Amino acid sequence: MILQCLTSAKRLPMLSGIAVMLMLLAGVTAARAEGESISVSVDQAKLVKLPGRVATLVVGNPLIADVTLQSGGMIVVTGKGYGATNVIAMDRAGDILVDRTIFVGGPADKVVTVYRGVDRESYSCMPVCQHRVTLGDSDKYFKSTIEQAGTLNKEAAGGGTTGKAN
Repeated sequence: MILQCLTSAKRLPMLSGIAVMLMLLAGVTAARAEGESISVSVDQAKLVKLPGRVATLVVGNPLIADVTLQSGGMIVVTGKGYGATNVIAMDRAGDILVDRTIFVGGPADKVVTVYRGVDRESYSCMPVCQHRVTLGDSDKYFKSTIEQAGTLNKEAAGGGTTGKAN
């Protein structure tokens, strides 16, 4: 493929030939990097297909990403914290099948961050701003929002007493 590009580049002016080569090499590098890494947002999950004979998964830092093996070599990668880690997939003999980097970035939705002195609050604004628990929010805001979500989940599951006759 590169030989074909070089012969085609001879027909173009030298600068254009170099530009074509750089674009092609950049495309090959981007495709290779994309296949070797996994990108996911915090609080989001992504399905990734690995070889079917995967028996063991090792995650470098489970505080950054959680990885769960499903049948047929499918894994679920969940972003837990910001940063990068890796996942190593091995077969029953202990041979390494895959070693991929996992990049966990910020939320994919529109987040508005409000600072009140040193305290931070996050809101998801799609389409209306609502409380959003995000790593780095102040303890008071974080705990309050988590408690509200827990109460709502309990009510939705029928475990609460709201609306019941006395």
